[in-house]
Amino acid sequence: MEDLLQVGVITATHGIRGEVKVFPTTDDPKRFKKLKSCILDTGREKKELEVEGCKFFKQFVILKFKGIDNINDIERYKQCGLYVTRENAVRLRRGEYFISDMIGSKVITEEEKELGTLKDVLRTGANDVYVVETEEGKEILLPAIKQCILNVDIEQQLITVHIMEGLLD
Repeated sequence: MEDLLQVGVITATHGIRGEVKVFPTTDDPKRFKKLKSCILDTGREKKELEVEGCKFFKQFVILKFKGIDNINDIERYKQCGLYVTRENAVRLRRGEYFISDMIGSKVITEEEKELGTLKDVLRTGANDVYVVETEEGKEILLPAIKQCILNVDIEQQLITVHIMEGLLD
C-alpha cells in the first residue's frame, strides 16, 4: 500500500498572486476545504505545502499556498501532482477502498477461477467499472456493483467476482 495518495494535479496558474488551478483526482473535491497541507511532487523532490485558501471554479479547485505569493514562484509546478499522507486522507466508509490499494489485485470468480489482474478503475456516472487484464492481455470490464463484485480483500490483494450473463461475450 502506498503511503501517499494523489488528490489532484496542478494544471495552471490562476491570477498573479500564486494561486493554482488543480484538477481533483479524488471523488470528493469538497475535501480540499478541510485540507490543511499537502505534498507537491515535482518529480525530483517532494515538498510539503501549507494550504492558505481554497475556492472552486467549474471542475477545478483553486488553491493558495502559504508563502507562495507570486505567479513566478508557482508556475514551474504545472502538471505536478498533489498528495496527502494516508493519515490525512479522507476516512473511508465500510465497503469503500482507495483505488491505489486495489490496483494489482488478483481477480477470481466465485468458483475460484482466476480472471486476471485489476489494471484500472474507470469512473463513470452511474458506477465505477473495474478493468481486469487477463494473462492473454485481453481486457474485461466489470461493473462495480454488488451483484458483480462479491468481495474485495485489500490485505490479500484479492477480488472475488460474479460473472453476470453477457459480460464475457
